[in-house]
Amino acid sequence: MPDHDTQLERIRKLLAKAEDPAVTEAEAELYNTKAAELIARYGIDNAMLAAAGRSADDLTVLKIPIDNPYSRDKASLLTNVAYPLRCRTLLHREGQSVVAVTVFGFRSDLSRVELLFTSLLLQASTQLTRVRPDGRVFRESLAAYRRTWLHGFARAVHERLIHAEENAARDHQPAGPGQRSAELVIRDRTAVVQNAFDQEYGNLRSASPRRLSGSGYRDGHQAGTRANLDPSALGRRRRALPVR
Repeated sequence: MPDHDTQLERIRKLLAKAEDPAVTEAEAELYNTKAAELIARYGIDNAMLAAAGRSADDLTVLKIPIDNPYSRDKASLLTNVAYPLRCRTLLHREGQSVVAVTVFGFRSDLSRVELLFTSLLLQASTQLTRVRPDGRVFRESLAAYRRTWLHGFARAVHERLIHAEENAARDHQPAGPGQRSAELVIRDRTAVVQNAFDQEYGNLRSASPRRLSGSGYRDGHQAGTRANLDPSALGRRRRALPVR
């Protein structure tokens, strides 16, 4: 099993290439896709170590504060990051705003969720300060456009993470005879998280579906497919820029 520091160094190099202004958009996308694959393998490695009894990886919770504006949409982004990484979320609301999200899962996966969400929220918030609805859309409000933009961004990230996690589990090679496959380990860990979450929070009411109006979904989805899934941000805590 590869050394974790080596994995993170490879990711840093890939992302440095992706950020080079000399590379094309297509080349940058290839580098970022590879980085997503590596963070998925990083998660598989932690899961396999825990399954083999070679590391401790307890179920726990992490509470992440969410700020306005667009708090519900930022919380949705967090949920779209958490679920592919085998975590579950509980939203804390005050009126129409989400003030925090509790994320439930294994400790190593919670770390991945927090770091990816911090990076992606910064990227999304930075872009939201610049995006505007198409002038051909009659009287569309900037807020409606941005809400659907964030929805599209979150869905694209969700799809990329699911794809990367599934591929990493399928491609993982057992270290020796008799070792369980990564797909079985991941399936069991996901079931453990879901069962424990249901026992703890199963009596709470699910949020009703939202009906969003706005034309930003496609633009946001395209931005999400280009987003930098940056696990090399490990240890670099950053605040998202305010959106006005």
